[in-house]
Amino acid sequence: MFTSVQMFADWLIYNIFGIAKDSKSGSALNFFVFDTIKIFILLLLIIYAITFIRSFFPPEKTRKILAKNKGSAFIGHVLAALLGIVTPFCSCSAVPLFIGFVEAGVPLGVTFSYLIAAPMVNEVALGLLYGLFGWKIALIYVVSGEIIAIVSGMIIGKLKLEKYVEGYVYEMNIGADIDLPDPTMKERLIDSWNFTKDLIKKIWIYVVIGIAIGGAIHGWIPAGALAKYAGKDNPFAVFVAAAIGIPLYSNAAGVIPLVSELTRAGVAMGTALSFMMAVTALSVPEMILLRRVLKPKLLAVFITIVGLGIVFTGYLFNFIIA
Repeated sequence: MFTSVQMFADWLIYNIFGIAKDSKSGSALNFFVFDTIKIFILLLLIIYAITFIRSFFPPEKTRKILAKNKGSAFIGHVLAALLGIVTPFCSCSAVPLFIGFVEAGVPLGVTFSYLIAAPMVNEVALGLLYGLFGWKIALIYVVSGEIIAIVSGMIIGKLKLEKYVEGYVYEMNIGADIDLPDPTMKERLIDSWNFTKDLIKKIWIYVVIGIAIGGAIHGWIPAGALAKYAGKDNPFAVFVAAAIGIPLYSNAAGVIPLVSELTRAGVAMGTALSFMMAVTALSVPEMILLRRVLKPKLLAVFITIVGLGIVFTGYLFNFIIA
């Protein structure tokens, strides 16, 4: 599919720019041009398709679905985690979504299953992982992220931590029962395209930075060079990768090109994905926003449980994938 893109990158770097093929700078620039074009093509297709699909699952409908689920608590967590994949989410929406769920009567643990799954099992990340690594890695990513969300939500629910939610949350009414008209098919298609353009405008810089770092690794760090420090045999690599990922602010689209090159340079897949999951699920901006609705103890419990889940997933990936 991307053969013509690779041919263009080769022509531009080696013929037009005149950089030697076997040079480090040539390898790095060739990677940067090829991956930039390839990833933006994938982003355009993936974001548009998924945005259209999730137009059928707006946050208002998600709240109603979860609020109406009065059956098995386990089913509620599973449903919340699955809805987290297909519904719109960003760090800035974490607080209003949390308030809306609580106001609609969704149990605290179920709410957290959604809030964990939404950023962790990122639909853009899923598409890029499939495009770059294949369906097996993408499937393991989804399953592991959903399990973390479900189990974490169930643990938080069992701990009965409602008293550690800021009191004003229970007093607010943000109109969860408002019925919004369903858009027509034409409106969905147009809105999906407009959203795709707006999102790419917002994230392109992170994607380019991620690809640039990946290009530098590709050009100057030989394959297998990092295996000694971050390979599957290093028992501390997953912990370090997750800890490094937490304070960083990026998105999955910007991190995945880096993940691809880290694995090529010898970083174990589980270690690299732990880094990515920490960036997307435990980013500092999201934690700062959640602090507005969660008291410090509940926020600390949330970070600890999700962090341990990410570390466990990293070791599981390293064990499963040779």
